[in-house]
Amino acid sequence: MVAVLRTLYAIFMVLSSASSVCGNILLLMVLLLNKELQSDTLGIILSLGFSDLILGFSAIPFGVHNALSVPLQDGYPSDSALCQASGFILVLLQTSTIHLLTWATIDKFTELCFALSYSSIWTARRSWVVLVMVWLFSLLNASLPLLGFGRYAYSEGRFLCCPDFSPDHQYFVVLWMVVGITVPILSMCFLNGYIVYVGRKQAMTGMFMCNELHCFQVPANNYLRSSIVMVTTSVCLLQCWLPYVSVCLYETFSGQQSPAVISALSTWLVLTSTALNPWITCMTQTRYREAVRRVFSKCLQFGFGMSLESHPQSSVDCLDTSNHIRTPTTTTDTCPASSLTPL
Repeated sequence: MVAVLRTLYAIFMVLSSASSVCGNILLLMVLLLNKELQSDTLGIILSLGFSDLILGFSAIPFGVHNALSVPLQDGYPSDSALCQASGFILVLLQTSTIHLLTWATIDKFTELCFALSYSSIWTARRSWVVLVMVWLFSLLNASLPLLGFGRYAYSEGRFLCCPDFSPDHQYFVVLWMVVGITVPILSMCFLNGYIVYVGRKQAMTGMFMCNELHCFQVPANNYLRSSIVMVTTSVCLLQCWLPYVSVCLYETFSGQQSPAVISALSTWLVLTSTALNPWITCMTQTRYREAVRRVFSKCLQFGFGMSLESHPQSSVDCLDTSNHIRTPTTTTDTCPASSLTPL
C-alpha cells in the first residue's frame, strides 16, 4: 500500500509540475509578447508567474525524487543544508504566490469599483512598492525558522522538507498559516464575491460597452460569464488550500501525524494550485485567449513554416464583451477612458 501511494504521489506530482511549467511559461510569453496586455501592474503578474514557475521547477520535482528513491524510514536529515534550503524555498514561494494573487485581485477590484480614479490609484511606482513589500514579507516569513523561530524538517507523509508542524513550533505555524495564507485567501474570496455582486447589480441596471463611435447595451447574461471567472477562481483556491491548512493546523495543535494519504493529497493539491493559476488566467479571459492563439500561430509559423490565418482583434479593448464587467455609463458617442481597461 505504501509503495502504491508513493508511486501515485510521484505520478500526480509530475503531471502538476509539467502543467505548472508549461502554463506559466505560456503566460509569461503572452504577457511579454503582447503590449496590449501590459499595464502598470504588469510586474505583479510577471512576478506571480515566475514564482509559480520556480515552484514547479524546484519543490515539486524534489517531492517526486523523495517519493521514488528515498526510503520512508530515513528521508533527508532535517538539519542538512539541502533540507533547510528546500523548506525555505517552499515557504518563500508559497507565501509570495498567495500574496501576489491577493494584490492581483485587489487590482481587479479597484478597476471595477473605482474605475474613474483607477489610473491614479494604480501607478507604476505604487505597483513596484507593493511588489517589493510582498517579497520582503515573504523573505522575512521564510527566514524565521532559520533564525530559530520555527523549524524546517523532512515530512515523511509529504515527501518534502517543510515547516515542522508540531506543538513545539505552533507559534510560527499559526503566524504563517493565519497571516501568510488564510487572511489573503479569505480576502480574495471576499473581493471576488463583491465583484460578482457589483456585476449582478450592473446587469440589473444596465451595462454599456463602447467603441470609438458609440456605446451599446450589453445583454444581462454576459454578467454571468464574468461571475463564473470569479467563482471558479475562489472555488479552486479554497479546494487547493483548505485541506492543506486544515491538516497542518490539526497536526500542530493535536501533536499527532495525519494519515499518509491525507498528508500527500493535501500537499499535492496545494502545489497543484501553481499549475491552475496560469490556465485560469489564460483560458477564462477573451483577450488572453486571443493572445494565446496569436502566440501559437507565430510559433507554428516559425517552427514549421505554416501559413496560418491570424485571428483579428479589436483595436480597442472595450470591445471584449465575453468576460469583463463594465462600469455603467450613459455616454452615447465616446468610450470613457476608465471603461477601456478590461477586468
